[in-house]
Amino acid sequence: MSLPRTAAAAAAGLLVLAAPPAAADGRHGPAGGAGGGRLFLTVSGAQNTWIRGVQLSCPDADGHHPYAAEACTSLAKAKGDPGRVARAEHQCTRQYDPVTATAEGEWNDRPVVWHKTFPNACALDVATGPLFRF
Repeated sequence: MSLPRTAAAAAAGLLVLAAPPAAADGRHGPAGGAGGGRLFLTVSGAQNTWIRGVQLSCPDADGHHPYAAEACTSLAKAKGDPGRVARAEHQCTRQYDPVTATAEGEWNDRPVVWHKTFPNACALDVATGPLFRF
């Protein structure tokens, strides 16, 4: 007895969902390499008075990000977590002009949804290095 076409497709979909993720062994990318993904990055001003965004594709540093290679390297070292990117080394003023940064997409076939508000653009740069320099 054969299953109707829609039931067979649904069963195949469940098998795909049940498969463990490729990076479940703790490695990132093929043979434990740096891996990569595609993220849409945005920075917006206080109360969304302005917004800018760019797509970043790694590891090939493809897209319109002006510091794509550096951003991909930083993100790879942070295992795709924008909150773990190495900090830049410079001082900022205490001016309060909040900016919100977001990163959405995937890294090593895992979803990335990240956002954080910083007191000013300098604080964002210190916290995220080249990732949001666009």
